[in-house]
Amino acid sequence: MIHSLKPDASAFNLYGATMIGNGINCVIPRLGEIYKALFLGRWEKLSRSSMFGTVIVERVLDTLALWVSVLASVAIYSGNLYKDISWLKPAIVFGFLILFLGIAFIFILIWQKEKFYKILLNIVKKIVPKAVDKLSYIFDMLIDGFASIKGFKNYFLTISLTVIMMLVYGLNSYVGFYMMKMNEVQTVSYGMAWILMTIAAFGIVIPTPGGTGSYHFIVIFVLTQLFFFDEEIASAYALLTHVISYLVFISSTLFFIYFINNRNVSEGNKKETLLSVLKFNPDEK
Repeated sequence: MIHSLKPDASAFNLYGATMIGNGINCVIPRLGEIYKALFLGRWEKLSRSSMFGTVIVERVLDTLALWVSVLASVAIYSGNLYKDISWLKPAIVFGFLILFLGIAFIFILIWQKEKFYKILLNIVKKIVPKAVDKLSYIFDMLIDGFASIKGFKNYFLTISLTVIMMLVYGLNSYVGFYMMKMNEVQTVSYGMAWILMTIAAFGIVIPTPGGTGSYHFIVIFVLTQLFFFDEEIASAYALLTHVISYLVFISSTLFFIYFINNRNVSEGNKKETLLSVLKFNPDEK
């Protein structure tokens, strides 16, 4: 998405901004999405509206990928997943409804920009005049974000890379089984890891710092109630996998801010910190 806005954008900067966002989310939920956009915008000299727009689109795509992955879990689970997890079906239905309405709104905004834009802004102007500029800015963000994936090549790459990303997430969970030697307790499979990964993701979606508490609760529930592992080894699995991701994200945040700043200074650019990126630059939109 970023390469469609800036073809020579640094993959290292992209990765660094992503890891910084993950690290910030470990401390304050959802704030990392803002910092990811701010750092990347400053490092690549791209507008804030386009950066926030791509982050919003990324969240929409991630949510859609999660919901499709959960449906795949329902299909491969040997029992009735909706029955064994009573809250799952309502969550899927509600999530798909919100997602559908959100995507429909954005597509209408893009395809019928002139008409829709003017009508909505005129309505808001009559009700809350001061909110017009902010609403216009939000619309610009959404349009910039979705414009970043237009074209067959970008659609293909976005879908393909999303599928690969989800498969790697499942592989992470699968490797965790062997780290804890759970394969010596009973037979484990990638399918089990996939189901665990997709259901545990709801614990990350819940706005707690890094999924602390909610992730552990859901992982322990899935391992003990669906796959019948002992609660002790299930708790150890949840703790180990969470600690590993937590340490990687936090250390990566510190590393990338330090390393990229040093590189930028050597190239004649200024340092960017958690406070400096929040300051509005007149050159940014």
